[in-house]
Amino acid sequence: MKLTFFGAAGTVTGSCYLLESGSARLLIDCGLFQGSKSLKQLNYEPFPFKAEAVDAVLLTHAHIDHSGLLPKLTLAGFDGPIFATRATNALLGCMLPDSAHIQVTEVEMLNRRRSRRGRDAVEPIYTIEDVSRTLGQLQPVEYGAWIDVGKDVKARWWNAGHLLGSASIEITAKSDGDRTISLLFSGDIGPDHKLLEDGPQAPSNLDFVICESTYGDRERIDTSDDMRRRALKEEVQIAQKKGGALIIPSFAVERTQELIVDLSRLMDDGDINESPIFVDSPLASKATDVFKAFSSQLRNGKDLARALSGGRVHITESVEDSKALARFGGFHVIIAASGMCEAGRIRHHLLNWLPRPNGTVLIVGFQAQGTLGRILQDGARRVRIMGETVIVQARVASLDSYSGHADRTELTDWLKARLPIAKGVFLTHGESDAIDGLKKVLTSEVGLPAEKVFAPLLDQSYFLGPTGATLADDPRRPRLEPQAVSRMDWHNDLSKLLLDIDAAIDAAADEKGRQVILRRLRRALSPE
Repeated sequence: MKLTFFGAAGTVTGSCYLLESGSARLLIDCGLFQGSKSLKQLNYEPFPFKAEAVDAVLLTHAHIDHSGLLPKLTLAGFDGPIFATRATNALLGCMLPDSAHIQVTEVEMLNRRRSRRGRDAVEPIYTIEDVSRTLGQLQPVEYGAWIDVGKDVKARWWNAGHLLGSASIEITAKSDGDRTISLLFSGDIGPDHKLLEDGPQAPSNLDFVICESTYGDRERIDTSDDMRRRALKEEVQIAQKKGGALIIPSFAVERTQELIVDLSRLMDDGDINESPIFVDSPLASKATDVFKAFSSQLRNGKDLARALSGGRVHITESVEDSKALARFGGFHVIIAASGMCEAGRIRHHLLNWLPRPNGTVLIVGFQAQGTLGRILQDGARRVRIMGETVIVQARVASLDSYSGHADRTELTDWLKARLPIAKGVFLTHGESDAIDGLKKVLTSEVGLPAEKVFAPLLDQSYFLGPTGATLADDPRRPRLEPQAVSRMDWHNDLSKLLLDIDAAIDAAADEKGRQVILRRLRRALSPE
Protein backbone atom coordinates (compact mmCIF):
# COMPACT_ATOMS: atom_id res chain seq x y z
CA MET A 1 0.00 0.00 0.00
CA LYS A 2 1.06 3.58 -0.65
CA LEU A 3 0.01 6.73 1.21
CA THR A 4 0.77 10.17 -0.25
CA PHE A 5 0.30 13.48 1.56
CA PHE A 6 -0.98 16.00 -0.96
CA GLY A 7 -2.06 18.50 1.72
CA ALA A 8 -2.02 19.33 5.44
CA ALA A 9 1.66 18.31 5.58
CA GLY A 10 3.64 20.91 7.51
CA THR A 11 0.60 23.18 7.41
CA VAL A 12 -2.90 23.17 8.88
CA THR A 13 -4.92 23.45 5.68
CA GLY A 14 -5.46 21.66 2.39
CA SER A 15 -6.13 18.23 3.93
CA CYS A 16 -5.75 15.63 1.16
CA TYR A 17 -4.31 12.10 1.40
CA LEU A 18 -4.21 9.51 -1.37
CA LEU A 19 -4.30 5.86 -0.26
CA GLU A 20 -3.48 3.30 -2.95
CA SER A 21 -3.88 -0.41 -2.45
CA GLY A 22 -3.47 -3.03 -5.12
CA SER A 23 -7.12 -2.67 -6.10
CA ALA A 24 -8.33 0.78 -5.01
CA ARG A 25 -7.34 4.45 -5.04
CA LEU A 26 -9.02 6.40 -2.25
CA LEU A 27 -8.77 10.10 -1.43
CA ILE A 28 -9.26 11.04 2.21
CA ASP A 29 -10.41 14.69 2.19
CA CYS A 30 -9.85 17.21 -0.59
CA GLY A 31 -9.45 20.57 1.08
CA LEU A 32 -8.66 24.15 0.15
CA PHE A 33 -5.26 25.61 1.07
CA GLN A 34 -5.33 28.77 3.20
CA GLY A 35 -2.48 30.98 4.38
CA SER A 36 0.24 32.64 2.34
CA LYS A 37 -0.33 33.42 -1.34
CA SER A 38 2.24 30.79 -2.31
CA LEU A 39 0.22 28.18 -0.46
CA LYS A 40 -3.12 29.41 -1.82
CA GLN A 41 -1.70 29.32 -5.34
CA LEU A 42 -1.75 25.51 -5.09
CA ASN A 43 -5.56 25.71 -5.23
CA TYR A 44 -5.30 26.97 -8.80
CA GLU A 45 -2.76 24.45 -10.03
CA PRO A 46 -3.62 21.01 -11.47
CA PHE A 47 -3.91 18.17 -8.98
CA PRO A 48 -0.63 16.24 -8.62
CA PHE A 49 -2.57 13.02 -9.28
CA LYS A 50 -5.10 11.85 -11.85
CA ALA A 51 -8.51 12.83 -10.59
CA GLU A 52 -10.27 10.41 -12.94
CA ALA A 53 -8.31 7.50 -11.47
CA VAL A 54 -9.63 8.06 -7.92
CA ASP A 55 -12.26 5.47 -7.03
CA ALA A 56 -13.87 7.27 -4.07
CA VAL A 57 -13.44 10.12 -1.62
CA LEU A 58 -13.80 9.55 2.13
CA LEU A 59 -14.57 12.85 3.85
CA THR A 60 -13.88 13.55 7.52
CA HIS A 61 -15.98 16.72 7.80
CA ALA A 62 -17.35 19.76 6.03
CA HIS A 63 -14.82 22.48 6.87
CA ILE A 64 -13.50 24.03 3.67
CA ASP A 65 -9.86 23.15 4.41
CA HIS A 66 -11.01 19.52 4.21
CA SER A 67 -13.70 19.71 1.53
CA GLY A 68 -13.18 22.91 -0.45
CA LEU A 69 -11.52 21.41 -3.55
CA LEU A 70 -14.12 18.68 -4.11
CA PRO A 71 -15.80 20.65 -6.93
CA LYS A 72 -12.40 21.11 -8.58
CA LEU A 73 -11.88 17.34 -8.28
CA THR A 74 -15.18 16.72 -10.07
CA LEU A 75 -14.27 19.30 -12.71
CA ALA A 76 -10.96 17.46 -13.24
CA GLY A 77 -12.69 14.19 -14.03
CA PHE A 78 -13.56 12.45 -10.74
CA ASP A 79 -17.01 10.88 -11.01
CA GLY A 80 -17.02 8.43 -8.09
CA PRO A 81 -18.82 8.51 -4.74
CA ILE A 82 -18.02 10.91 -1.92
CA PHE A 83 -18.74 9.19 1.39
CA ALA A 84 -19.54 11.35 4.43
CA THR A 85 -21.94 11.48 7.37
CA ARG A 86 -25.45 12.80 6.79
CA ALA A 87 -24.79 15.98 8.78
CA THR A 88 -21.61 16.62 6.78
CA ASN A 89 -23.55 16.23 3.53
CA ALA A 90 -26.17 18.67 4.76
CA LEU A 91 -23.51 21.24 5.67
CA LEU A 92 -21.77 20.78 2.32
CA GLY A 93 -25.06 21.70 0.70
CA CYS A 94 -24.60 25.26 1.94
CA MET A 95 -20.82 25.48 2.40
CA LEU A 96 -19.70 24.49 -1.09
CA PRO A 97 -22.11 26.89 -2.88
CA ASP A 98 -20.88 29.63 -0.55
CA SER A 99 -17.28 28.72 -1.38
CA ALA A 100 -18.09 28.93 -5.10
CA HIS A 101 -19.66 32.35 -4.59
CA ILE A 102 -16.52 33.52 -2.79
CA GLN A 103 -14.31 32.11 -5.57
CA VAL A 104 -16.26 34.00 -8.24
CA THR A 105 -16.55 37.25 -6.23
CA GLU A 106 -12.87 37.28 -5.24
CA VAL A 107 -11.77 36.64 -8.82
CA GLU A 108 -14.01 39.44 -10.12
CA MET A 109 -12.35 41.88 -7.71
CA LEU A 110 -8.91 40.52 -8.56
CA ASN A 111 -9.52 40.82 -12.29
CA ARG A 112 -10.54 44.45 -11.93
CA ARG A 113 -7.19 45.13 -10.27
CA ARG A 114 -5.33 43.04 -12.85
CA SER A 115 -7.07 44.88 -15.69
CA ARG A 116 -5.95 48.26 -14.31
CA ARG A 117 -2.39 46.90 -14.27
CA GLY A 118 -2.60 45.50 -17.79
CA ARG A 119 -2.54 41.86 -16.63
CA ASP A 120 -4.52 38.92 -17.99
CA ALA A 121 -7.71 37.85 -16.25
CA VAL A 122 -7.80 34.67 -14.15
CA GLU A 123 -10.57 32.11 -13.76
CA PRO A 124 -12.23 31.04 -10.48
CA ILE A 125 -11.25 27.61 -9.19
CA TYR A 126 -14.83 26.45 -9.69
CA THR A 127 -18.37 27.79 -10.05
CA ILE A 128 -21.78 26.97 -8.63
CA GLU A 129 -22.42 24.66 -11.61
CA ASP A 130 -19.40 22.56 -10.63
CA VAL A 131 -20.69 22.43 -7.06
CA SER A 132 -24.05 21.09 -8.22
CA ARG A 133 -22.35 18.11 -9.87
CA THR A 134 -20.29 17.46 -6.75
CA LEU A 135 -23.30 17.49 -4.44
CA GLY A 136 -24.84 14.81 -6.63
CA GLN A 137 -21.92 12.50 -5.80
CA LEU A 138 -22.44 12.61 -2.02
CA GLN A 139 -23.37 9.33 -0.33
CA PRO A 140 -24.37 9.24 3.36
CA VAL A 141 -22.80 6.95 5.93
CA GLU A 142 -23.76 6.21 9.53
CA TYR A 143 -21.38 6.38 12.46
CA GLY A 144 -20.01 2.94 13.34
CA ALA A 145 -21.26 1.10 10.26
CA TRP A 146 -18.73 -0.69 8.02
CA ILE A 147 -19.17 -0.05 4.31
CA ASP A 148 -17.29 -1.17 1.21
CA VAL A 149 -15.42 1.80 -0.29
CA GLY A 150 -13.34 -0.12 -2.83
CA LYS A 151 -12.37 -3.64 -3.76
CA ASP A 152 -11.08 -5.35 -0.58
CA VAL A 153 -11.33 -2.04 1.31
CA LYS A 154 -13.80 -1.24 4.09
CA ALA A 155 -14.28 1.91 6.17
CA ARG A 156 -16.30 3.19 9.08
CA TRP A 157 -16.76 6.65 10.58
CA TRP A 158 -16.34 7.58 14.28
CA ASN A 159 -17.53 10.82 15.88
CA ALA A 160 -14.48 13.11 16.16
CA GLY A 161 -16.16 15.70 18.42
CA HIS A 162 -14.94 18.60 16.29
CA LEU A 163 -17.97 19.75 14.30
CA LEU A 164 -21.49 18.62 13.52
CA GLY A 165 -21.00 15.45 11.46
CA SER A 166 -17.21 15.35 11.89
CA ALA A 167 -15.48 11.98 11.92
CA SER A 168 -12.33 9.99 12.24
CA ILE A 169 -12.22 7.33 9.52
CA GLU A 170 -11.07 3.77 10.14
CA ILE A 171 -9.97 1.81 7.07
CA THR A 172 -9.05 -1.83 6.65
CA ALA A 173 -7.57 -2.96 3.36
CA LYS A 174 -6.08 -6.16 2.05
CA SER A 175 -2.47 -5.78 1.08
CA ASP A 176 -0.26 -8.62 -0.18
CA GLY A 177 -2.17 -11.90 -0.22
CA ASP A 178 -4.66 -12.04 2.63
CA ARG A 179 -2.79 -9.70 4.96
CA THR A 180 -4.96 -6.82 6.20
CA ILE A 181 -3.69 -3.38 7.19
CA SER A 182 -5.72 -1.10 9.45
CA LEU A 183 -5.47 2.70 9.40
CA LEU A 184 -7.20 5.50 11.25
CA PHE A 185 -7.38 9.03 9.85
CA SER A 186 -8.13 11.30 12.78
CA GLY A 187 -9.63 14.19 10.85
CA ASP A 188 -9.80 17.12 13.29
CA ILE A 189 -10.11 16.03 16.93
CA GLY A 190 -12.34 18.11 19.16
CA PRO A 191 -11.31 19.26 22.65
CA ASP A 192 -12.63 17.74 25.86
CA HIS A 193 -15.10 20.58 26.53
CA LYS A 194 -17.06 21.67 23.49
CA LEU A 195 -20.42 23.37 23.76
CA LEU A 196 -22.24 21.49 21.01
CA GLU A 197 -20.25 18.27 20.59
CA ASP A 198 -19.68 15.12 22.60
CA GLY A 199 -16.13 13.87 23.15
CA PRO A 200 -14.28 12.13 20.30
CA GLN A 201 -14.50 8.38 19.82
CA ALA A 202 -12.30 5.97 17.86
CA PRO A 203 -11.03 2.36 17.95
CA SER A 204 -7.74 1.01 19.30
CA ASN A 205 -5.29 -1.67 18.14
CA LEU A 206 -4.35 -0.26 14.74
CA ASP A 207 -1.42 -0.54 12.37
CA PHE A 208 -1.19 3.14 11.42
CA VAL A 209 -2.73 6.37 12.72
CA ILE A 210 -2.70 9.60 10.73
CA CYS A 211 -3.21 12.26 13.39
CA GLU A 212 -3.75 16.00 13.28
CA SER A 213 -1.38 18.17 15.34
CA THR A 214 -2.78 21.71 15.07
CA TYR A 215 -2.16 22.40 18.77
CA GLY A 216 0.55 19.79 19.22
CA ASP A 217 2.85 22.23 21.04
CA ARG A 218 0.25 24.14 23.07
CA GLU A 219 -1.64 23.65 26.29
CA ARG A 220 -4.84 25.54 26.83
CA ILE A 221 -6.04 26.44 30.28
CA ASP A 222 -8.43 23.77 31.55
CA THR A 223 -11.92 24.94 30.75
CA SER A 224 -15.58 24.19 31.16
CA ASP A 225 -18.73 25.81 29.80
CA ASP A 226 -18.78 28.24 32.75
CA MET A 227 -15.06 29.05 32.49
CA ARG A 228 -15.33 29.66 28.74
CA ARG A 229 -18.26 32.01 29.20
CA ARG A 230 -16.46 33.82 32.03
CA ALA A 231 -13.49 34.50 29.71
CA LEU A 232 -15.83 35.74 26.99
CA LYS A 233 -17.63 37.96 29.52
CA GLU A 234 -14.38 39.69 30.44
CA GLU A 235 -13.53 40.43 26.81
CA VAL A 236 -17.03 41.73 26.05
CA GLN A 237 -17.04 43.96 29.13
CA ILE A 238 -13.75 45.56 28.03
CA ALA A 239 -15.16 46.11 24.53
CA GLN A 240 -18.39 47.58 25.91
CA LYS A 241 -16.45 50.14 27.95
CA LYS A 242 -14.64 51.27 24.80
CA GLY A 243 -18.04 51.92 23.23
CA GLY A 244 -17.36 50.77 19.67
CA ALA A 245 -18.09 47.54 17.88
CA LEU A 246 -16.80 44.13 18.93
CA ILE A 247 -15.70 42.46 15.69
CA ILE A 248 -15.33 38.67 15.87
CA PRO A 249 -13.86 36.91 12.83
CA SER A 250 -15.43 33.48 13.04
CA PHE A 251 -15.96 30.35 11.04
CA ALA A 252 -19.59 30.38 9.97
CA VAL A 253 -20.15 26.76 10.92
CA GLU A 254 -20.29 25.81 14.63
CA ARG A 255 -17.98 28.53 15.98
CA THR A 256 -20.59 31.17 15.18
CA GLN A 257 -23.37 29.07 16.70
CA GLU A 258 -21.31 28.55 19.89
CA LEU A 259 -20.73 32.28 20.23
CA ILE A 260 -24.43 33.00 19.75
CA VAL A 261 -25.32 30.61 22.58
CA ASP A 262 -22.73 31.99 25.00
CA LEU A 263 -23.36 35.67 24.26
CA SER A 264 -27.09 35.12 24.70
CA ARG A 265 -26.56 33.26 27.96
CA LEU A 266 -24.38 36.09 29.32
CA MET A 267 -27.05 38.64 28.42
CA ASP A 268 -29.83 36.51 29.89
CA ASP A 269 -27.88 36.24 33.16
CA GLY A 270 -27.11 39.97 33.25
CA ASP A 271 -23.34 39.40 33.05
CA ILE A 272 -23.00 41.71 30.06
CA ASN A 273 -25.23 44.55 28.87
CA GLU A 274 -28.03 43.77 26.48
CA SER A 275 -26.67 44.47 22.99
CA PRO A 276 -27.50 43.56 19.39
CA ILE A 277 -25.60 40.64 17.85
CA PHE A 278 -25.19 40.84 14.08
CA VAL A 279 -24.22 37.66 12.27
CA ASP A 280 -22.99 39.03 8.96
CA SER A 281 -22.86 35.83 6.98
CA PRO A 282 -25.41 34.26 4.62
CA LEU A 283 -23.55 30.97 5.12
CA ALA A 284 -24.01 31.17 8.90
CA SER A 285 -27.74 31.59 8.34
CA LYS A 286 -27.98 28.51 6.14
CA ALA A 287 -25.66 26.49 8.39
CA THR A 288 -27.76 27.39 11.41
CA ASP A 289 -30.78 25.84 9.69
CA VAL A 290 -28.75 22.63 9.35
CA PHE A 291 -27.85 22.77 13.03
CA LYS A 292 -31.54 23.09 13.88
CA ALA A 293 -32.35 20.06 11.73
CA PHE A 294 -29.68 17.98 13.49
CA SER A 295 -30.22 19.44 16.98
CA SER A 296 -30.86 15.98 18.41
CA GLN A 297 -27.20 15.14 17.64
CA LEU A 298 -25.90 18.20 19.51
CA ARG A 299 -25.17 18.90 23.13
CA ASN A 300 -27.11 21.98 24.22
CA GLY A 301 -29.09 21.99 20.98
CA LYS A 302 -32.08 23.50 22.80
CA ASP A 303 -29.92 26.39 24.02
CA LEU A 304 -29.01 27.22 20.42
CA ALA A 305 -32.67 27.21 19.35
CA ARG A 306 -33.56 29.47 22.29
CA ALA A 307 -30.76 31.93 21.50
CA LEU A 308 -31.80 32.22 17.89
CA SER A 309 -35.42 32.94 18.77
CA GLY A 310 -34.65 35.54 21.45
CA GLY A 311 -34.79 38.62 19.20
CA ARG A 312 -31.27 39.95 19.84
CA VAL A 313 -29.58 37.97 17.03
CA HIS A 314 -29.84 39.61 13.61
CA ILE A 315 -28.56 37.79 10.52
CA THR A 316 -27.66 40.06 7.60
CA GLU A 317 -28.26 38.35 4.30
CA SER A 318 -27.75 41.03 1.64
CA VAL A 319 -24.67 43.05 0.79
CA GLU A 320 -26.69 46.22 1.45
CA ASP A 321 -27.53 45.07 4.98
CA SER A 322 -23.87 44.26 5.56
CA LYS A 323 -22.74 47.71 4.42
CA ALA A 324 -25.38 49.33 6.62
CA LEU A 325 -23.63 47.96 9.71
CA ALA A 326 -20.88 50.54 9.17
CA ARG A 327 -23.41 53.22 10.12
CA PHE A 328 -24.57 51.50 13.30
CA GLY A 329 -23.73 53.47 16.46
CA GLY A 330 -22.98 52.42 20.01
CA PHE A 331 -21.72 49.08 21.23
CA HIS A 332 -22.70 46.06 19.16
CA VAL A 333 -21.28 42.68 18.21
CA ILE A 334 -20.52 41.71 14.61
CA ILE A 335 -19.65 38.07 13.92
CA ALA A 336 -18.47 37.61 10.34
CA ALA A 337 -16.55 35.13 8.23
CA SER A 338 -13.89 34.20 7.42
CA GLY A 339 -12.36 32.98 10.65
CA MET A 340 -8.80 33.76 9.50
CA CYS A 341 -9.80 37.13 7.93
CA GLU A 342 -8.79 35.91 4.48
CA ALA A 343 -12.02 36.50 2.57
CA GLY A 344 -15.65 37.48 2.92
CA ARG A 345 -17.33 40.33 4.74
CA ILE A 346 -15.01 40.39 7.75
CA ARG A 347 -12.43 42.34 5.76
CA HIS A 348 -14.84 45.24 5.22
CA HIS A 349 -15.58 45.42 8.95
CA LEU A 350 -11.84 45.35 9.70
CA LEU A 351 -11.28 48.19 7.23
CA ASN A 352 -13.92 50.18 9.10
CA TRP A 353 -12.93 49.40 12.70
CA LEU A 354 -9.20 48.67 12.88
CA PRO A 355 -8.26 52.39 12.61
CA ARG A 356 -10.67 53.31 15.45
CA PRO A 357 -9.41 53.27 19.05
CA ASN A 358 -12.87 52.42 20.40
CA GLY A 359 -13.11 49.22 18.36
CA THR A 360 -12.23 45.70 19.45
CA VAL A 361 -11.28 42.67 17.36
CA LEU A 362 -11.56 39.33 19.15
CA ILE A 363 -9.74 36.35 17.59
CA VAL A 364 -11.43 33.10 18.65
CA GLY A 365 -9.76 30.42 16.54
CA PHE A 366 -6.48 29.14 15.14
CA GLN A 367 -4.83 31.52 12.66
CA ALA A 368 -2.60 29.91 10.05
CA GLN A 369 0.79 31.42 9.23
CA GLY A 370 0.53 34.12 6.56
CA THR A 371 -3.15 34.92 7.12
CA LEU A 372 -4.37 38.40 8.01
CA GLY A 373 -5.76 37.00 11.26
CA ARG A 374 -2.32 35.68 12.27
CA ILE A 375 -0.67 38.99 11.35
CA LEU A 376 -3.15 40.88 13.55
CA GLN A 377 -2.78 38.35 16.35
CA ASP A 378 1.01 38.78 16.25
CA GLY A 379 0.61 42.49 16.99
CA ALA A 380 0.99 44.26 13.63
CA ARG A 381 0.28 47.99 13.87
CA ARG A 382 -0.24 48.38 10.13
CA VAL A 383 -1.81 45.88 7.74
CA ARG A 384 -2.88 45.78 4.12
CA ILE A 385 -6.48 44.85 3.33
CA MET A 386 -7.69 44.66 -0.26
CA GLY A 387 -4.79 46.83 -1.40
CA GLU A 388 -5.26 49.49 1.30
CA THR A 389 -2.89 50.31 4.13
CA VAL A 390 -4.72 50.30 7.46
CA ILE A 391 -3.37 51.57 10.78
CA VAL A 392 -4.35 49.29 13.66
CA GLN A 393 -5.63 51.38 16.57
CA ALA A 394 -8.40 49.05 17.69
CA ARG A 395 -7.72 46.61 20.52
CA VAL A 396 -6.90 43.12 19.20
CA ALA A 397 -7.46 40.28 21.68
CA SER A 398 -7.44 36.49 21.48
CA LEU A 399 -9.53 33.82 23.17
CA ASP A 400 -8.60 30.21 22.44
CA SER A 401 -11.26 28.48 24.56
CA TYR A 402 -13.51 28.31 21.48
CA SER A 403 -11.01 26.32 19.47
CA GLY A 404 -12.42 23.23 17.82
CA HIS A 405 -9.09 21.42 18.13
CA ALA A 406 -7.70 19.31 20.94
CA ASP A 407 -4.57 20.71 22.61
CA ARG A 408 -1.33 18.80 23.20
CA THR A 409 -2.53 16.91 26.27
CA GLU A 410 -5.88 16.06 24.67
CA LEU A 411 -4.17 14.84 21.48
CA THR A 412 -1.76 12.77 23.56
CA ASP A 413 -4.61 11.23 25.54
CA TRP A 414 -6.50 10.52 22.32
CA LEU A 415 -3.48 8.71 20.88
CA LYS A 416 -2.90 6.77 24.10
CA ALA A 417 -6.46 5.47 23.80
CA ARG A 418 -5.64 4.15 20.31
CA LEU A 419 -2.80 1.94 21.57
CA PRO A 420 -1.42 -0.42 20.59
CA ILE A 421 -0.41 1.23 17.33
CA ALA A 422 1.75 -1.41 15.75
CA LYS A 423 3.51 0.24 12.85
CA GLY A 424 3.48 4.02 12.98
CA VAL A 425 1.92 7.42 13.58
CA PHE A 426 1.93 10.17 10.95
CA LEU A 427 1.61 13.73 12.30
CA THR A 428 -0.21 16.03 9.89
CA HIS A 429 -2.38 19.16 9.88
CA GLY A 430 0.07 21.21 11.93
CA GLU A 431 2.89 23.69 11.54
CA SER A 432 6.45 22.52 12.18
CA ASP A 433 6.65 23.64 15.82
CA ALA A 434 3.36 21.91 16.63
CA ILE A 435 4.45 18.68 14.95
CA ASP A 436 7.83 18.71 16.70
CA GLY A 437 6.20 19.39 20.05
CA LEU A 438 3.73 16.52 19.75
CA LYS A 439 6.41 14.13 18.47
CA LYS A 440 8.54 14.79 21.57
CA VAL A 441 5.61 13.94 23.84
CA LEU A 442 4.76 10.77 21.92
CA THR A 443 8.31 9.47 22.14
CA SER A 444 9.07 10.57 25.72
CA GLU A 445 5.72 10.03 27.46
CA VAL A 446 3.68 7.63 25.35
CA GLY A 447 6.63 5.40 24.57
CA LEU A 448 6.33 5.29 20.80
CA PRO A 449 9.71 4.66 19.15
CA ALA A 450 11.02 7.75 17.37
CA GLU A 451 11.44 5.75 14.14
CA LYS A 452 7.69 5.05 14.16
CA VAL A 453 6.59 8.69 14.42
CA PHE A 454 6.61 10.36 11.00
CA ALA A 455 6.27 14.01 9.97
CA PRO A 456 5.51 13.82 6.25
CA LEU A 457 6.28 16.74 3.95
CA LEU A 458 4.03 18.01 1.21
CA ASP A 459 3.75 15.51 -1.70
CA GLN A 460 5.77 12.81 0.09
CA SER A 461 4.74 9.15 -0.27
CA TYR A 462 5.21 6.23 2.10
CA PHE A 463 4.89 2.51 1.47
CA LEU A 464 2.93 0.80 4.22
CA GLY A 465 4.08 -2.76 4.81
CA PRO A 466 4.15 -5.53 7.40
CA THR A 467 7.16 -4.02 9.20
CA GLY A 468 6.07 -0.38 9.08
CA ALA A 469 6.28 2.67 6.81
CA THR A 470 9.06 3.37 4.32
CA LEU A 471 9.59 6.69 2.58
CA ALA A 472 9.13 6.26 -1.15
CA ASP A 473 11.90 7.36 -3.48
CA ASP A 474 9.70 9.63 -5.59
CA PRO A 475 11.30 11.46 -8.54
CA ARG A 476 8.65 14.22 -8.47
CA ARG A 477 9.63 17.57 -7.05
CA PRO A 478 7.30 18.86 -4.30
CA ARG A 479 5.05 21.69 -5.39
CA LEU A 480 6.44 23.81 -2.54
CA GLU A 481 9.62 23.46 -0.55
CA PRO A 482 9.08 22.78 3.18
CA GLN A 483 10.16 26.25 4.26
CA ALA A 484 7.56 27.81 1.94
CA VAL A 485 4.69 25.70 3.26
CA SER A 486 4.33 26.97 6.82
CA ARG A 487 6.19 30.28 6.85
CA MET A 488 5.64 33.77 5.54
CA ASP A 489 6.35 34.00 1.81
CA TRP A 490 7.58 36.79 -0.45
CA HIS A 491 4.01 38.13 -0.80
CA ASN A 492 3.91 38.67 2.96
CA ASP A 493 7.37 40.25 2.84
CA LEU A 494 6.28 42.57 0.02
CA SER A 495 3.19 43.61 1.96
CA LYS A 496 5.34 44.38 5.01
CA LEU A 497 7.83 46.32 2.89
CA LEU A 498 5.04 48.50 1.47
CA LEU A 499 3.78 49.13 4.98
CA ASP A 500 7.29 50.05 6.13
CA ILE A 501 7.69 52.46 3.20
CA ASP A 502 4.38 54.15 4.07
CA ALA A 503 5.44 54.42 7.70
CA ALA A 504 8.87 55.84 6.84
CA ILE A 505 7.40 58.47 4.50
CA ASP A 506 4.75 59.42 7.07
CA ALA A 507 7.49 59.82 9.70
CA ALA A 508 9.73 61.97 7.49
CA ALA A 509 10.11 65.50 8.82
CA ASP A 510 9.43 67.34 5.56
CA GLU A 511 9.32 67.15 1.77
CA LYS A 512 13.11 66.88 1.57
CA GLY A 513 13.14 63.88 3.90
CA ARG A 514 10.50 62.12 1.82
CA GLN A 515 12.46 62.73 -1.37
CA VAL A 516 15.58 61.23 0.24
CA ILE A 517 13.68 58.03 1.03
CA LEU A 518 12.32 57.83 -2.52
CA ARG A 519 15.77 58.37 -4.07
CA ARG A 520 17.19 55.53 -1.96
CA LEU A 521 14.39 53.23 -3.06
CA ARG A 522 14.94 54.10 -6.73
CA ARG A 523 18.67 53.39 -6.40
CA ALA A 524 17.88 50.03 -4.80
CA LEU A 525 15.56 49.16 -7.69
CA SER A 526 17.95 50.29 -10.44
CA PRO A 527 19.91 47.51 -12.20
CA GLU A 528 23.62 47.62 -11.46
